[in-house]
Amino acid sequence: MVGVSDGHASAQAPATARMPVGRPLLSLALASMMDEVHAHSGAVYLLARDQPVLEMAVMAGLPRAFAAPWERVGLSAPIPVADAARERRLVWVGGEEEMARRYPRIAMVLPYPFALAAVPVATDSTVYGAVFVTWPGAHPPELSDHERDHLSAACGRLAVRLERAAEHSVPPHPETDLVAAPLVGGVAGSLGTVEAARMVGRLPYGLVSMDLHGRIGFVNAAAAELLNVPVSRLLGTQLWASVPWLNDPVYEDRYRAALMSQHITSFVALRPPGEWLSFRLYPSTTGLSVRITRSRAVSEMNRVDPPPDGAPSRLVTISQVLNLAGALTEAVGVQDVVQLAADEIAPAVGSQALVLLGSRANRMRVLGHRGYRDAHVVERFDGLPLTEPTPGTQVLRTGVPAFFESREQLERLYPARHATPDGFAAWAYLPLIAQGRPVGTCVLAYAEPHPFPTEERAIMTSLAGLIAQALERALLYDAKHRLAHGLQEALLPHSLPSLPGVEATGRYLPATQGMEIGGDFYDLVRSQGLAAAVIGDVQGHNVTAAGLMGQVRTAVRAYTTVGQAPEEVMRSTNRLLLDLGSDLFASCLYLRLDPARGRAVMSRAGHPPPLLRRPDGRVRVLDLAGGPLLGIDASAVYPTTEVALPPGSLLVLYTDGLVESPGTDFEEALADLGRRLAEAGDLPLDELADRLVREVRHEVDGDERPDDIAVLLIRAVE
Repeated sequence: MVGVSDGHASAQAPATARMPVGRPLLSLALASMMDEVHAHSGAVYLLARDQPVLEMAVMAGLPRAFAAPWERVGLSAPIPVADAARERRLVWVGGEEEMARRYPRIAMVLPYPFALAAVPVATDSTVYGAVFVTWPGAHPPELSDHERDHLSAACGRLAVRLERAAEHSVPPHPETDLVAAPLVGGVAGSLGTVEAARMVGRLPYGLVSMDLHGRIGFVNAAAAELLNVPVSRLLGTQLWASVPWLNDPVYEDRYRAALMSQHITSFVALRPPGEWLSFRLYPSTTGLSVRITRSRAVSEMNRVDPPPDGAPSRLVTISQVLNLAGALTEAVGVQDVVQLAADEIAPAVGSQALVLLGSRANRMRVLGHRGYRDAHVVERFDGLPLTEPTPGTQVLRTGVPAFFESREQLERLYPARHATPDGFAAWAYLPLIAQGRPVGTCVLAYAEPHPFPTEERAIMTSLAGLIAQALERALLYDAKHRLAHGLQEALLPHSLPSLPGVEATGRYLPATQGMEIGGDFYDLVRSQGLAAAVIGDVQGHNVTAAGLMGQVRTAVRAYTTVGQAPEEVMRSTNRLLLDLGSDLFASCLYLRLDPARGRAVMSRAGHPPPLLRRPDGRVRVLDLAGGPLLGIDASAVYPTTEVALPPGSLLVLYTDGLVESPGTDFEEALADLGRRLAEAGDLPLDELADRLVREVRHEVDGDERPDDIAVLLIRAVE
């Protein structure tokens, strides 16, 4: 275990913290924390050596199986303990709904009412890990000041103890989890006094006592009769393992739900051939009491046949798969898949590095990799013919997985790997098969020799199927993304012409909703010794809008080149849209510039008004006459307005994406844009354009843009 330093000096440890690290340090600290805040479960995570991975060191209050998908998690994973360690802050999740909203992957695996707090274990200079504790669903929706202060202080003290241990090169000792006391006795009379056992034995319904692991410590005769299993075969076992028709993850899930929420939980199950039994689970922090009674037949319930005798419960594996499936649904592009696989899947299987391979034109392509100190070790395989005898090409061609437990095993089958060492000692090559065809290969590398037992190979192959589905979607998305952006770039001007008396620059950002392509456009055209500028917005954010935008822009250039006046250019373009028969409309602003006379003539079709910054720095909105949107009325006219444009003046043409966003008043946004122009209008045009666009991106939610943004800046110069 190593800490991550941020370069600041460590706080002075209190006297009590300068004591030698005792045994068991972590479990005692966790138990004390939980007891003080009345939490019912928790765990301590420590940062792994030389890896940005959190490893669960000790868990208390519940079996470790409850947190199996998160025993090893990447520091960047979107889960509370990783957020707490990475951001050095307490993370509070007040209930089931908040968990589903903020951490949907955890809610998918543990959809139960409980509250959770995650706290960093850190000194001023170093993060050592994090702690989480949970409470039943009855906990208030807010964390109290006492709970917050105690958890923060306790984790601070633990961090100081770990810091002192690190200074003396004494790693924390391995510790056992704190779950429940061992089973008491081994016979039905072990519940307490003899008379108490007799009383329970006389009750007409079944009673079973289970510990936190689900193991039976007591069962009365009525329960054994209802379950049709002898008492001797039930004691010390899990109910769903000893009773064949209860061997279903759905029933085990009810046990998990009761323990996590500490709420009474119930279910009914069909005992073959046709009798329904009712199970009611009463949880506590030490285990469960289960009452079993006969239930009325529930004819409408049509459950699938239970698995055969002895079939193992796969709930933990199901939890892991659900968690990883949830993670991969968040992936959009190929690099998202690479990052999520590195953050979620590699830590889950203990791998230290990962490569995703694909193919194109019968050559291997390295789609992405993580964990390799020297990138060239991986990237030199990019472009390798698929006929080359390497494990990557072999698995990519055949779709058959390959596991190499040591370097000797790999080099015996592929001698050429002697010349390409990558610093690792074991590898799993997993084919990524979607829709019945290979779409790539996932390579998991291990720093030490690693055996791959049958069960682990099966799990890895299942995980590879999840990656394959995500990768296929991502490859399709990236292809569409490249096509959309290629089309957009082809339809917009690559550069603006240099014209006498005028400086100009433009910017375009597509909407992030839809295909990230849209109908906003701008242009600057030389016209018979003058200059013409246009900006417009075709309705929509798709290929149709972009294609129509290209036709409109081309038409405007053609009408300008033949010398049409501004109002004629607008009328001709309006007729063109109507003749094309499109259901889309377009706004447009067109102006003819005469720098020699310091004048501009403008015509507007339903477009937001331009802003003019005068040489003295004052900014005003130009209230231009205009007509309706293009493509609506064949008889529409578009009157013109002449505006003075002396040297030093700055015209700002824009589409509505620059000033409009959900919940924003248009007039206020326009006034704010005017204030920004007044302050920064003297900047070079490229710098000013970047600043205007950048400020809009900060105002919306990250890089989420509901609409396209186009900006054209024109400055009159001497």
